[in-house]
Amino acid sequence: MLSLDQLVASDHRVRLVWDYCQSLDLSPFYEPIKSLQGTRGRNPIDPRILFALWFYATLEGITSARRIAELTTRDFCYLWICGGVTVNYHTLSDFRTKHTEELEQLLSDSITVLLNEKLITLETIGQDGMRVRASAGSSSFRSEPTLQRMQEEAEKYLKELNEQSEQENQAEVSAAEQAARQRAAEERLERIKAAQDNLEELERRRREKKSRKSKSTPRASTTDPEAVRMKMGDGGFRPAFNVQFATDGQTRIVVGVDVNNQGSDMGQMLPVYESVCSTYGVVPGQYIVDGGFIKAADIDALDAAGTTVYGAVQGAEKAVADGKTPYQAKPTDSDAMGRFRERMGTEEAQAIYQQRPSIAEFPNAECRNRGLNQFSVRGQRKALGQTLWHVLVNNFNRFQHLGFLPHLMGEHSAPPASS
Repeated sequence: MLSLDQLVASDHRVRLVWDYCQSLDLSPFYEPIKSLQGTRGRNPIDPRILFALWFYATLEGITSARRIAELTTRDFCYLWICGGVTVNYHTLSDFRTKHTEELEQLLSDSITVLLNEKLITLETIGQDGMRVRASAGSSSFRSEPTLQRMQEEAEKYLKELNEQSEQENQAEVSAAEQAARQRAAEERLERIKAAQDNLEELERRRREKKSRKSKSTPRASTTDPEAVRMKMGDGGFRPAFNVQFATDGQTRIVVGVDVNNQGSDMGQMLPVYESVCSTYGVVPGQYIVDGGFIKAADIDALDAAGTTVYGAVQGAEKAVADGKTPYQAKPTDSDAMGRFRERMGTEEAQAIYQQRPSIAEFPNAECRNRGLNQFSVRGQRKALGQTLWHVLVNNFNRFQHLGFLPHLMGEHSAPPASS
């Protein structure tokens, strides 16, 4: 007979994960369950256990709450984390989606500690985006007339449920089943209305793109109203979200993350850049992006703030093939945009830009390798929450590789690695 502690090797990484989770300030996770004057507290599972379960599962590439709940009944590592506490998948699922703000704070806190310890400078930032499949089917997209008809039908059905007498409910279905039907009908109606609101936003975007004369009718999903059909890496179009990562060039640690439903990276550079600057109070000296991010207004804004942008000049390869010079300022360019074109024509700028794949695409590959290929939650905010779990795990691996964990865990006995 062995105890749980004896069943897990002394050098198993689950122990390091638990020690790291123990060192984190998880006080915001405890606020909703505290006992306050005039109200009774709750007796839930310790949030640190739930946090460690999701953290370790994400590290192993597991993104399903049901799968984690199953592992807590038979896998020694998950049993060791639980310490005899029983966990169900509903509790795990709710925990993952309800703490997006707290996860953002954990990310910023860890980077701030490294900045204060002068282990990271944020002098060079690389940004890249990746499309992640949404939890919605392609067949769930509907046009405005269809959505209007579906809303009328949903409202009619909900009204019929409300009008049913208590006697009829007891004769036909139980109170619990009736409540479940009521809840399902209300949620369906909410999704249809949200899809209509998103349809208006899609129509507004289409009107703003004057260069495109699309004749297709905008459609919105009744499953995940905020999801949008996007062109994926394989060339196909599927419901997805656009995930943006801002990565430190020296350490490959993710310092900023955003999730939106824009089908293009154009215009995504400035919001992420401003978020990084405001969160950490640091203005990067260099900002590296690919050609899809280049927008004149964004170039002007970063240049005015004192940041030099390095990126691909759109149409440069074709211009060179035609015998033209793509790195000369155009008459219509602003001063910042003209300097950007001329700068990217130098060997020094091209050498800096060649670092982009190893910086900006590094977290993309790491997150995909750990299961961030399709969201298992619905909604843009919840998708950000799921992405943050992957970002925190990615950074944990970088902290371990670079020797930063002692500094983050309050143990300064071991010096950081030099690379």
